[in-house]
Amino acid sequence: MKNIETLTQEAIALLKSLIETPSFSSEEDLTALLIEDWFSKNNIPFERENNNIWAYNQHFDKSRPTLLLNSHHDTVKPNQGYTNDPFKAIEKEGKLYGLGSNDAGGCLVSLMATFAYFYAKENLSHNIVMVASAEEESSGKNGLNSVLKHLPELDCAIVGEPTLMQLAVAEKGLLVLDVVVKGTASHAAHNNLDNPIYNAMSVIQWFNSYQFEKVSEVLGPVKMTVTQINAGKQHNVVPAECHLVVDIRVNDCYSNVEILETVNKNLTAQITPRSMHLNASSIPVSHGLVQAGIALGRTTYGSPTLSDQSVLSCQSLKLGPGESLRSHSADEFIYVNEIEEGIQLYIKILEDFLK
Repeated sequence: MKNIETLTQEAIALLKSLIETPSFSSEEDLTALLIEDWFSKNNIPFERENNNIWAYNQHFDKSRPTLLLNSHHDTVKPNQGYTNDPFKAIEKEGKLYGLGSNDAGGCLVSLMATFAYFYAKENLSHNIVMVASAEEESSGKNGLNSVLKHLPELDCAIVGEPTLMQLAVAEKGLLVLDVVVKGTASHAAHNNLDNPIYNAMSVIQWFNSYQFEKVSEVLGPVKMTVTQINAGKQHNVVPAECHLVVDIRVNDCYSNVEILETVNKNLTAQITPRSMHLNASSIPVSHGLVQAGIALGRTTYGSPTLSDQSVLSCQSLKLGPGESLRSHSADEFIYVNEIEEGIQLYIKILEDFLK
């Protein structure tokens, strides 16, 4: 088995290759090949479907629960403010620059190194499955959600996203609604008591003021925000409809179904959810993974950002090197020592959890 230092150097080298290989969501073919090559060089059998690659620990035992290690290798398009070449891995003053370095390449290669460290170990309390997934940034249909049917029942998971290696024990879900407020079309010169734009004002006010009763200890309240409005095409014509888009960040006290039911019950409008599967997620602070992290001085918090946790039904912990505020930013970077520390902390947490 390779030592931690060797695995770390190989992880950093892989990250540099990933940065220099474009992998926008649904276009991750070439980074998938790099990940396949890494598994092959480490003599680890793997499976692939579309651009998702996964592997099991050598001594997989069906009688034991299974831990998922997951992070993604797709990226968003580069921010227009880049001054560096986003597809060039530039190491400078302890930082490794490049698109996807922080979100979530550093997490991915750190988890892959951790998986390799435990791959051949015997008598672990849990099986381990490592999934390098695609289409996370777009919540696409061929991402982690499409792989789950091939995996055994999952007991728990670590999802690699940049958290400064602090313990994100809960994550808000996302529900996006297209709302159509109806009215009566007419000439603007005539009185019209059924103007859909005016009708929409009370709908907007409801989204602005309504408070869901249950407030999460970790994630706080459900947050609803009207983010888009569109109506009318001519100054002298009252339109028949006013269209709104509403972004709802759901805490772990509610399912998306419950949120939608409440909205429908309170509003007279045509309401269509764009998806229902991006639910909130959480893991008890008492869980062994969390306790192992706390014992190492890590702190717990609730994350407002979405990840592949949203498609998991098992308890999951979001944890990884890098910082969320750098994600999707110009001249994205991760500190090299964050990767080194991340691998060490992942291994220490799992040594405690898997004993």
